[in-house]
Amino acid sequence: MYIETQLLDPEAPLHVTFSFKTDREVGTLLQRRVDDLLLSIELLNGHLCLCSLRGQGSSTLVQELPEYLSNNKWHTVEASLGGVVSLIRLLCAEGSCTGDSGAEVQLLEQASALPVPGTVRQSLFIGAVGGSWGLDRAVDEAGYPPAFLGCFRDVFVDSHLVLPVIVPEDSDIQANITVGCSDKDKCDNSPCQNRGRCVSKGWRSYMCECHRPYEGNNCAEEYITARFGNKDLESYAVFSLDDDASDTLTISMFIRTRQSSGLLLILANGTSQYLRLWLEEGRVKVQVNNFETLVGRATVSDGHFHLVTVKLEGTAATLFQSAQDQGSMPIRHIRAHPGDLVFIGGLPDSRASASFGGYFKGCVQDLRINSKRLQFYPIATPVESYNLEQLINVEQRCSSDNACAVNPCLNGGVCYSMWDDFICNCPPNTAGQRCEEVKWCELSPCPTSSLCQPRSQGFECNSILQYRSNGKIRRNLTSVFLSFRTRQSTATLLHAQRDTDYLTVSLQDSHLVMEIQARDDKLTVQSQGPISDGEWHTVEFSMENKTLTTSRWIMAVDGSQKEPSISKTAAGDLNFLREGADIFLGGLSLDAGVKLSGCLGTVEIGGLLLPFHLDIELNLPRPQEEQFARINSNSAPQYGCWGTSVCAPNPCQNQGVCEDLFDLHHCTCPSEWTGPLCQDSADSCASSPCIYGNCTNLPGGFKCVCELGYSGEQCEEEVDMCENSNCSNGATCLKGFQTYTCLCPQNLTGQYCELPLLPVSTCMGTRWKYSCFNGGNCSEADNTCYCLPGFTGQW
Repeated sequence: MYIETQLLDPEAPLHVTFSFKTDREVGTLLQRRVDDLLLSIELLNGHLCLCSLRGQGSSTLVQELPEYLSNNKWHTVEASLGGVVSLIRLLCAEGSCTGDSGAEVQLLEQASALPVPGTVRQSLFIGAVGGSWGLDRAVDEAGYPPAFLGCFRDVFVDSHLVLPVIVPEDSDIQANITVGCSDKDKCDNSPCQNRGRCVSKGWRSYMCECHRPYEGNNCAEEYITARFGNKDLESYAVFSLDDDASDTLTISMFIRTRQSSGLLLILANGTSQYLRLWLEEGRVKVQVNNFETLVGRATVSDGHFHLVTVKLEGTAATLFQSAQDQGSMPIRHIRAHPGDLVFIGGLPDSRASASFGGYFKGCVQDLRINSKRLQFYPIATPVESYNLEQLINVEQRCSSDNACAVNPCLNGGVCYSMWDDFICNCPPNTAGQRCEEVKWCELSPCPTSSLCQPRSQGFECNSILQYRSNGKIRRNLTSVFLSFRTRQSTATLLHAQRDTDYLTVSLQDSHLVMEIQARDDKLTVQSQGPISDGEWHTVEFSMENKTLTTSRWIMAVDGSQKEPSISKTAAGDLNFLREGADIFLGGLSLDAGVKLSGCLGTVEIGGLLLPFHLDIELNLPRPQEEQFARINSNSAPQYGCWGTSVCAPNPCQNQGVCEDLFDLHHCTCPSEWTGPLCQDSADSCASSPCIYGNCTNLPGGFKCVCELGYSGEQCEEEVDMCENSNCSNGATCLKGFQTYTCLCPQNLTGQYCELPLLPVSTCMGTRWKYSCFNGGNCSEADNTCYCLPGFTGQW
């Protein structure tokens, strides 16, 4: 608080009483100025002191009270300032008002320092020194304690109450004063935002320890996120280091991406890239000194923010992701130096960036190297940061590409944009990420007598055909023949049953199996190998000895092309099918078992055909007496043989050619693509074709960038450094590592032997002969030469 009055008598003392309390040991409680005389009441180390300052001199301690008063208790003080005598006296301490700690101290030569009688200006400052109001900068230089932090009450100046007092809001006589004296801990009000931790610092003071990526007094400010690769633009940033080299290097940043590959950060000096961070298959990969490599265990390409930290200490490197240790590795010692560059998101050369999966697409926030920040866009709070050298196509905030701009959802699906991704809300009869899978069977496309089975890109209606004997079969039924085509690994082709006797021909784990139970005998026979390959196959089951009541059965697949299978046990014939038996073709029954999805050709039991056509569908009835007749007229088979339309629409990506292989497709990919659907870029560098160089993937091939001293398409040839040397005048070229040297004739010199060798003078000294080289002349002094311009030295 600031008070100014006019004095008629500058020698008149000023009487002040006030009460205060605080827990701070240092502070200026009151200061009086009369012309160039300053008197101040201060707290120093918790003790109340009276100090004076005259003109441009230094501050003098006049009086110090012995009591310790910085104990957060109320104390009442009386002071007489000015006149011949100035003093302070403690009237009340901690509620007791009986003590008298005052002591009169006369200021030496004070009267001579006062101005002559007349009207002078008197200034009184309560709670701070005069410089706080900007009235006199010299006051700041006097070394006064800081402004008082605590409470005042009952402040009387010459018996006039000056505090507390109501002052208009726009008044400039007081600042930072509030009514009341609450010593409540400021941390009780939770001033720290965004999960910041509040640390109490005593009287009405606190400090916030902020969680990343927040900053500021109350952790209210967030580091601005940088968006790389927006709309698939090539973007990168470059910073330069400017601090001294350190044995410890810690790099940390928040990243957010849905890309599985891309360059994150490179540290480089004038000769090499000594630290690299990039994404590979969604995992962070770290490489030190172009050799040692460490890969994170967890993926970070899920579209969420992840804190990635790489710590290099001495000869060890450790990778952390969201505070989880991802592993360590030994390294050769490295140091970052002033002038080294930090590349984020990519390199200026797009081909060099391609070696690390291309430019990064995503967001980076709160990037730090050791304790210094790398700010793409500065925040208001002042923090120590490295210099930004370049910022190419990097945008503020973590925006997203609009994946729904070209609706990727099929079959009426509704697209909802997510961050760098999309989600399709599919109609009830569709499924898949893009609603590409139609649930055709939910639309009931098949007749009531057939079963709908979903297939890739479509459906199948499985019709089970039912047969019975006409009751006129007399022959012995000792064989079964059928032809079929399918890719199903499990299905029932034929089932016939009467009472407990039955015959079943089925596919089990892609093998053909026949099971017979006739009377009390039971047998099983299985094909030698898998048979569900989408090709036509014929199979014949027959009794090994048809003249016997029971016999082993033989399975012959595709005639004599394959070795037949023979049952281990014997069973009877199939005569139980001659009358009263139900025979099902394509399934176990009308409503049970796994139905066949594929094609059936000729099917015979004992040489009698199981016809696909009804008699009413024929121009003439069948005249033969022995017959198996189809009895379910409402279930009609589909004639012909075809599989699902696996190539419509074309599942092959990147202009791959689809080949229909009957319920299976095969993609023939262009040379630069690979994978079942041609979805993966062919890695021509996977085999490390560059022997002495670095490999870069190119469309349809690769390119080798050779190390110095090597050439050739795969850097396999060692360069003859002397092949095109500049050695002249008959000099001999001597090959070295990545360089060469010229061996000159006796009369020539220079890097390439292009200069004549200057003459040598022989001089006679008092004790020995000596020579002056390069055109030097003998001198009158012993053992020295006069040198031509451009040469120095004794000789």
